Formats: sequence, C-alpha cells, structure tokens
Amino acid sequence: MRDVTFFIFISLIGFLPLRAQTNQPTVNVIEIDGAIGPTTYSYISRGIRLSEEDRAQCLVIEMDTPGGLLESTKDIVKAILASKVPVVVYVAPQGATAGSAGTFITLAAHIAAMAPATNIGAAHPVQMGGGQVDSVMQEKLLNYSESYIESIANKRNRNVEWAKSSVRESSSITADEALRLNVIDVIANDIPDLLKKINGKKVNGFVLNTQNAKIVPIKQTQSEQLLQFLFRPEVMFILMIVAIYGILGEISNPGAIFPGVTGAIALILLLYAVAAMPVNIAGFALITLAIVLFVLEAFTPTFGLLTAGGAVAFILGSFMLFEDLPRMFQLSWTFLIPATVLTVLFFVFVVSAGIRSQFMKIKSGKESMIGEEATALTDVDQHGGRVFIEGENWQATSFKLIKVGEKCRVIEISGLKLKVEPTNKTEENL
Repeated sequence: MRDVTFFIFISLIGFLPLRAQTNQPTVNVIEIDGAIGPTTYSYISRGIRLSEEDRAQCLVIEMDTPGGLLESTKDIVKAILASKVPVVVYVAPQGATAGSAGTFITLAAHIAAMAPATNIGAAHPVQMGGGQVDSVMQEKLLNYSESYIESIANKRNRNVEWAKSSVRESSSITADEALRLNVIDVIANDIPDLLKKINGKKVNGFVLNTQNAKIVPIKQTQSEQLLQFLFRPEVMFILMIVAIYGILGEISNPGAIFPGVTGAIALILLLYAVAAMPVNIAGFALITLAIVLFVLEAFTPTFGLLTAGGAVAFILGSFMLFEDLPRMFQLSWTFLIPATVLTVLFFVFVVSAGIRSQFMKIKSGKESMIGEEATALTDVDQHGGRVFIEGENWQATSFKLIKVGEKCRVIEISGLKLKVEPTNKTEENL
C-alpha cells in the first residue's frame, strides 16, 4: 500500500510541470463589420469581460466600419480605456475602413493595427445622435469631438494633430501613412501575422506572449444578433408598418386577435429600438398625420384627396424619420416608395372597409329594426300594445299614447318586446 501511494505521489509531481509547460496562451478575437451602434458596445464590452476572466494575452477587435452613433462610440471608448486586458484594434481585412466612429475606437486601443490597403479617418461629426443641428450646435459638436479625439490620442501617445484634423478637416489616410504618422502601431497581413508582430510588446507593464497563442473567436450571442438586426433602420421601419397594420387591422376587425397581437409585439420591439436610436420627431408627426388622413377618408367623401395627402405625408415622414442619423442609418427611396404604396392600398381596401363596417347600420337580426317605423295595431302605452313591423306582429310599450293606425318608431328592443315612440304621422285614409 505504501508503494502504491509513493508511486501516485511521484506521478503527480511529474505531471504538474508537464501541464505548466503545455499551458498555451490564448488571444480572444471579435469581429465588427458594419455600423457602430448599441449592440456593438454590448458585444465589445462582453469580449473585454470574457478576456479578463480568461486571462487572455489580449483581445483583438477586427473591425471594418463606416462609422456610427456618437453615444455608442463613447461607451466603447470608455470600455477600452478601462480594460484590464490589452485591447488590439485591427482594421481588416484588406479594403476595410475605420471611418468616423471607427477612428475614435482605433485610437483608443492599447495597440492599433491595420491591414494593407485599408484606411482610417474622416471622423467629422455629421448630426450624430439625432435632432436638427444648426450652425451653432454643429460648431459645438465639432469642438467637442475635436477635444474628445485629442484626449484619446494624448492618452495613447499618438499623433494628436492628425487626430484633430480627422475631425476638423475629415482627413483620411492609408495604413502606410497611418504608420508613418504615428497613428497606428503596426501593419499586419492577417491575425497570425499581427500576433507575431505584437509579440513581446509591453502594455501597462504586461509583456504580450502572442506568437504561438491559441486564437479563440468570441461570436455574437443570439440576443446580440437579434438586437443588431432590430437596430437596422429598414427593420425599424418595417416594425412600425407592422405595428400600424396590426393594431388598425384589429380595430377594423374586432376579435381577429392575430393582427392585434402581432401589432402589439412589433410596437414593443419598435419602442425598444427607438429608445436606443432616436428618430426625427417631425418625421414621426408626419406619419401620424398620414394615418389620421387615411382613416378620415373612410368617413369623408373627398374622392381620394385625403388619401393622396396622407400618401405624401407618409413618404416624407418616412424619409425624415432617420434623416438626422448618420448616412448608414438612413432609408433609401427604393425602399420607401413600395412601402408607401403598400400602406396606401392597405388603408384603402382593408382598414377603410373595416372601419366603415363598424359604423354601418345593422342589416340583419332584430337589432336592424331599431329606428324603423311601425304601425300601431292597438293602442300602445306604457302598459303595452301591439304594432306591425316588417310583416310581423310585435308587443310594444310607449311612454306616450299611440293610437290605433298611428305611426311609431322603434327605439329599443328588450327580448320579444319593442319600445316605441310616436312619429306624429298617421296613416292616410284612402
């Protein structure tokens, strides 16, 4: 027994150094492709947190973006500056760009890298964050963005003058120029080449060991993919249309259930997206006006004038809805025109007909007799009597005396008894 215990002990001693020698360093990688928005911040912040938990050598953010929202960019920059794990922003693949918001993010990285045939810059703020921007507000926003990128460049010891010119003059440069001007730290053909070139670099007192590191991709979660899908302007617009169709479809056809439930779900998703990506209030007001005009057409014989006005208001409102956001968040006319035509047809042939039917006089059943004229077969008072209506003999009561042969009007039906009132018309004697 003693020999067995000794053998196990010796085996464990020999095994522990072996594990230490085979403990391969890791590098986490995330990919950003497209506009910078709230989902991008969620993805990057999660990547930083996981990299810190995994004790990865660094987090590589492979990025290709034309720009995005200023608030999301600020959140990402703060997350990178506060990161305990080195963050490497790599503008790739070849042909990629770090435009506008991407410039801020790249400059904030501990190590900034680019692939050949890529570019960076053009960080001039253009109505980022929504709302109409006059010349004074635009100058304030420009000054703020310039000072913000200056502070980031100073923090990372990068070319401050070029960083300011990228905001003030929309300056854009290639990877080779960026390396020469001390905007980035390295040019790499791909991620393995990048890890080889940054190996041994010292970041915050930590020496990177990346040459033979294991590359661990961090993919977007399903919820992040869903949210990124929702934050696309065309998806938000479709959600708005579905919400309108569903809710008004339920109103025009009560009890259908499915349109109302679908419309309510679309409305909730739309409100969630709008909370993170503000829309133009004037555009929203024009769309609301269009809906009102479409509904009024059902009650007013204007021969399509209200519908035409609603169509104009709808397409202008839809175009203005995302007008104050960066260009990548705006809708194209090729998308808006079919949506407007479909909406007009929906209101003309579905909603208008349904709403009219809710206010039309009932044409079947005993309720259809309300308002109709009857003839008294006997004297009718509050105690009772009988009237003749639509070929049938009915019991009836009236607060005022109605004599035999006088006309009366049905005002209420209770079971098999009518409540009538005199019309002051008597049958003509023939």
